[in-house]
Amino acid sequence: MSIIDSIKSKFHKLDPSTQSNYTDFKVNSTTLELSVSFEDKKIEGKVSYDLINKAHTGELILDTSVLIIKEVKVDGSVVTFELEEPKPVLGSALRFPIPQNPAVKVEVSFETTNKCTAIQFIKGDTGPYVFSQCQAIHARSLFPCFDTPAVKSPYKFIGKSPAKVTMSGRPVASDTPNVYEHDQPIPIPSYLVSITSGNLHKAPIGPRSDVYSEPTNLKQCQWEFEKDMESYIQIAEALVFDYEWERFDSLVLPSSFPYGGMEIPNMTQLTPTLICGDRTQTTVMAHELAHSWSGNLVTNCSWEHFWLNEGWTVYLERRILGAIAAKEAKSQGKSDDESKAYGEQARQLDMISGWNSLVETCNTFDPQFTKLVIDLKGKDPDDSFSRITYEKGFFFLYHLETRLGGVEHFDPFIKYYFKKYRYQSLDTAQFVETLYEFFTPLGKKEILDNIDWDKELFLSGAPDEPVLDTTLANEVYTYGEKWIDYIKKGDFSKIPFSEADVTSFSGAQSMLFLEFLSEKFKALNVPADLVRKLPQVYPKYASSQNGEILSVWNDILIGNGNYTAEDGIVNIFADWLGRTGRMKYARPGYLLLKNGVSSDYAIAQFKKHESFYHPICKAMIEKDLGLA
Repeated sequence: MSIIDSIKSKFHKLDPSTQSNYTDFKVNSTTLELSVSFEDKKIEGKVSYDLINKAHTGELILDTSVLIIKEVKVDGSVVTFELEEPKPVLGSALRFPIPQNPAVKVEVSFETTNKCTAIQFIKGDTGPYVFSQCQAIHARSLFPCFDTPAVKSPYKFIGKSPAKVTMSGRPVASDTPNVYEHDQPIPIPSYLVSITSGNLHKAPIGPRSDVYSEPTNLKQCQWEFEKDMESYIQIAEALVFDYEWERFDSLVLPSSFPYGGMEIPNMTQLTPTLICGDRTQTTVMAHELAHSWSGNLVTNCSWEHFWLNEGWTVYLERRILGAIAAKEAKSQGKSDDESKAYGEQARQLDMISGWNSLVETCNTFDPQFTKLVIDLKGKDPDDSFSRITYEKGFFFLYHLETRLGGVEHFDPFIKYYFKKYRYQSLDTAQFVETLYEFFTPLGKKEILDNIDWDKELFLSGAPDEPVLDTTLANEVYTYGEKWIDYIKKGDFSKIPFSEADVTSFSGAQSMLFLEFLSEKFKALNVPADLVRKLPQVYPKYASSQNGEILSVWNDILIGNGNYTAEDGIVNIFADWLGRTGRMKYARPGYLLLKNGVSSDYAIAQFKKHESFYHPICKAMIEKDLGLA
């Protein structure tokens, strides 16, 4: 059996997370009309598909979940339909007859219910607000669809609402009041379909980029992102190829948004936790921009191959951030060689944090989901979501970059790969096949033959540890080791550290230092009395509004300080969790309260705030706390 055939044999041929008969059809185009009712907290809609019936089948099956189906038309005529009983995870298949003609036009009218997992109606800062989040398989609760990333289609979007609407495409002028049209000529999968409606205003952050938000936060959002936005785009274009979506606009959502960002084409969604006044979290914007190529243009064909989206995106993100660091070094008078070296050191520093995150996740997460290519048959893709696809995917690509001769040899492959698969969806075997296709004529087939593909792709746990450049990390480690020596001596009458020690640390170095303390304090069983003195030692960390720092800082304190439910620091952190819907912070935050204070306290705090959370986040926290 060939290497490629061996790889193919180890995953499902078809997407196990859909009930649709998607392989029988090609979707020429889709028109989606959504009408928002803030009063009833629902969305009514109509979706029209222009299909090629490749298999000449007499039935169409679409994915739905907790939807009301009102009417189905085929080639303009009303037909009877069957909405099957819901299956766990997959929802209710919608079945109806179609002619066995080569071309079929289908129109389905529907409305959402209060069980819809894709949308959240909230009261915004300045009026009613609704937003959607369809990844991974929540689009089926918003509209009937082929809810698989294997299917991509151009879209015409029509949004109707008393408030401004943004959707997953380029705005088209409309003369009709409260009607907002958008065009998406580039084919996209269902999980990238989006609607947001509220009191939205915009401000420029680059020549082809605006940022949208409610007016109360617009100036802060503009300041946070305007410095580097266009540089990010130009660096990414040089690395891959020209940006194809015309504009890269972004939308800062309310605080219940469950992710750091979501790569909606032409309107990237961002968490407000990025707006922390120091530009340290703009890396998320680089990540979402990178998705314009990896994920949006070239897409994993199922969530079992999610690393093809996220591993590539982290890889491109780190290349962008390294180039930005080199550019800043150049502006400070460093030579070209020095600037290039510093940019690579900055990339490697970010890799070190990524590696630490990967190892921790592999040690604590369900082993079946620490494989690069996972088995999702009968499982909810949301349950598999972790840093694995991001970091294990990244380090697999970095391993290939290193083995194949470094960036100068790997960069031409980047352009080749993305050009070959743009507008398409692919699996891991196709990726490996493309590696052989590109590198064999260059005399590198033996290198690929000697890679242990089974180990890299299908084994649980962390891969072999890479050799990384610790130039920028050594300053952190040298200082951190002083803490270790101090703790081992056991005399805590005087603390010989202060905030002045860390004033020279960059944002990335500060994060690495706090991660270092978090790991070492747990391993060394540091006395609680010493832990409780840390806010006086490092007041800038204690008062930080940066969610990355806040989450690790509280992990150090609450995880090691023997605090109770009566302590102020615990209640301040719990209140912050009650205003923070980003799952990266909320899920480990409640587990910290559960393990560091008590299960009863964590559950009580969650119950107090559960109506705030997006349905996806709420469901995951319930599982974490044993409430599901």
